[in-house]
Amino acid sequence: MLSAAASAYSAPKTVLVLGDSLSAEYGLARGAGWVALAEKKLKDEKIDAVLVNASVSGETTSGGRTRLPALLAKYQPALVVIELGANDGLRGLPVKAAEANLRAMNEAATRAGAKVVLVGMRIPPNYGRDYSEQFFAMYGALSKEFKAPLVPFMLDGVADKTALFQPDRLHPLAQAHPTILANIWPVLQKTIKAK
Repeated sequence: MLSAAASAYSAPKTVLVLGDSLSAEYGLARGAGWVALAEKKLKDEKIDAVLVNASVSGETTSGGRTRLPALLAKYQPALVVIELGANDGLRGLPVKAAEANLRAMNEAATRAGAKVVLVGMRIPPNYGRDYSEQFFAMYGALSKEFKAPLVPFMLDGVADKTALFQPDRLHPLAQAHPTILANIWPVLQKTIKAK
């Protein structure tokens, strides 16, 4: 019995990534996206954690909220990385609705014993500057409310370089993903080690 408890205790932590096409390797070769690069970095740094990429292209905060309970039950993660909202913003969906969905996901993850890392996004000002600013500010406000670590903007150093994007100008090329990981990794590493 004692050895079973010891081996359960030493089991690697599961990190669940709940994201959209930016995390689901849309238009990229398998293993070229930031999540796969993060998994390799965990191994290289001998951090005992396993990444589960549950990202789906086109996912909104509503879709993530719907899928999360089953994912929490299946994987029992120690950490949930929520990278959602870009599709809400691109569709001009109400910021309050996205905020409510992100809040519900944080509450579900917390109830399941998982820590949350929020990954923020900026969107183009297609729906006006007020909407874009409210959208971006939502992540910081929720991070404070939840006391959840925040990656302010995953595409920092990428968004302003058109050469780093696929022809659709929405999805970064493989060569942009090391920069995306560099934006996410310090927060992710610190949170994994603290959990």
